[in-house]
Amino acid sequence: MEYIVSARKYRPTTFDTVVGQQALTTTLKNAVKSGKLAHAYLFCGPRGVGKTTCARIFAKAINCMSPTADGEACGQCESCQAFNEQRSFNIFELDAASNNSVEHIKSLMEQTRIPPQVGKYKVFIIDEVHMLSTAAFNAFLKTLEEPPAHVIFILATTEKHKILPTILSRCQIYDFERMTVRNTIEHLKSVADKEGITYEEQALAVIAEKADGGMRDALSIFDQAASFCQGNITYQKVIEDLNVLDSENYFQIIDLSIINKVADIMVLLNNIINKGFDGGLLIQGLAKHVRNVLMAKDPQTLPLLEVSDQQRLRYQEQAKKCETPFLYKALQLMNQCDINYRQSSNKRLLVELTLIEIAQITQPDEGPASGRKPRRLKSLFKQLTQQSQPTQAAPQVATVEPVASTPEPKAEDSKPKAEDTKPKANTRPQLKSALGYSWNNLLKKKMHIIPGTLDANDPNAVQKDEQQNFTQQELELQWMSMCNRMPAQFSGIATRMKNMNPSVTDFPNIEVLVDNELALQQMEDIKNKILSTLKLYLHNNAITMTMRVAEKQEQEKILTRREQYELMEKENPSVAKLREVLDLELA
Repeated sequence: MEYIVSARKYRPTTFDTVVGQQALTTTLKNAVKSGKLAHAYLFCGPRGVGKTTCARIFAKAINCMSPTADGEACGQCESCQAFNEQRSFNIFELDAASNNSVEHIKSLMEQTRIPPQVGKYKVFIIDEVHMLSTAAFNAFLKTLEEPPAHVIFILATTEKHKILPTILSRCQIYDFERMTVRNTIEHLKSVADKEGITYEEQALAVIAEKADGGMRDALSIFDQAASFCQGNITYQKVIEDLNVLDSENYFQIIDLSIINKVADIMVLLNNIINKGFDGGLLIQGLAKHVRNVLMAKDPQTLPLLEVSDQQRLRYQEQAKKCETPFLYKALQLMNQCDINYRQSSNKRLLVELTLIEIAQITQPDEGPASGRKPRRLKSLFKQLTQQSQPTQAAPQVATVEPVASTPEPKAEDSKPKAEDTKPKANTRPQLKSALGYSWNNLLKKKMHIIPGTLDANDPNAVQKDEQQNFTQQELELQWMSMCNRMPAQFSGIATRMKNMNPSVTDFPNIEVLVDNELALQQMEDIKNKILSTLKLYLHNNAITMTMRVAEKQEQEKILTRREQYELMEKENPSVAKLREVLDLELA
């Protein structure tokens, strides 16, 4: 006897035997009963859900001479017999994947002119209609718009978005749903019973999940599993045949993560990878597993689990052990791992780090392996720097002496007083060498680098009545420091400002010469921020600033970094000597 695959052998022949499309089949049966038939239908949906099958059943019912009371074909009349024996002249099928040219469509349109010999309608089923060329669609459009009274078109496609809107607007559109795991399992049970095959429900659930909503795929996998298992479909044999990772691994990983057994998880991961499973697929499967555990925590979301009854109970048991924040954090970590997996050069290490992080979610913060909190680390670092500051000696590269010295704090003082941190009016440093400031002197000048802002709120901000004197060199120093602190969105104008030389014209007025009108406009937009920054770091609230485009004779050549250094070295030989002593190289 010839063997026929289950997908063909158990293909539905009536509306009632179609699985998972009750709403659509009811609508089609009612149309047959009432006789209110459209001239064009479009069946769309994923593969293997019954689009072409329903089109054939519908075409058979339309031409049935004595349909049943509920809209099904009788199966006994001449039209039904001709259809069953594949000799009907009233039902035509066209595969648009291989017949997609204008000539094929024109040939089909010629056949629409001939009325049916038996039955009421000529039905044209065009499968994979989205494969038609644009010219073929246009040739088909006129006939579809005004077809003969005896013609009905049934179009089927998996990609509705590729069909012209002018075609869609002339059809009744039926969207077929994906098969649920529950519906697929029930159908596989009925097929197994008819074939005399024993099975485990959990094994059928694996087949249904592997089919991903397609009944035809499920039946094909079922035939493959039945052949491998020799008529006894078990869970272990199915996962071995289909090379599916046992869901028991996911349950073990989550159980071990709750109790922070990182070493056991690493051993389990190694065994999984040695069996040939990809780490990225493991993360994806584990993420789906955690999602199911999260759904099992609430009775309202429990129906969202597309698993067997036995698996549903296991998910509920594990959901009782897992806290909701743990599941949320685990999903977040696995999602991040999935995003970075393709770009990672060491994929296994990325998977291992992700599983380690998941296993440490429930670890107490004060545990030995939990690490310090950022606050504790920050406070510790602050204490260490405070302890090390009194013992550090200032570098001897350049010496700076304050005009008036500040008294040293007493030994018994445990921490500096508030008034000691305020800037002194007469402690501005004076240069004794042309090299510039040392790091200690810069700290004394309160040059706090505040990233991301131009006019940040410094704790030592200028007072309303503060009007300290400043030199041209101090102005240039604070100008360059401000340019270096400017955020990324001002990087363009900051680079231009570094090549500008602000000058003190009439103290405390500052004049800035700008190269062109465009740069001037950009600086005008941030003038207030520039001015407030200079007031803050030069400790003078009376500073004013004017900006203008430089005259032709005032414009200077812009030097590169190397040219600037060579000029500085030429003017001050001690710079070259310092470079030699420190064995520095020019970048």
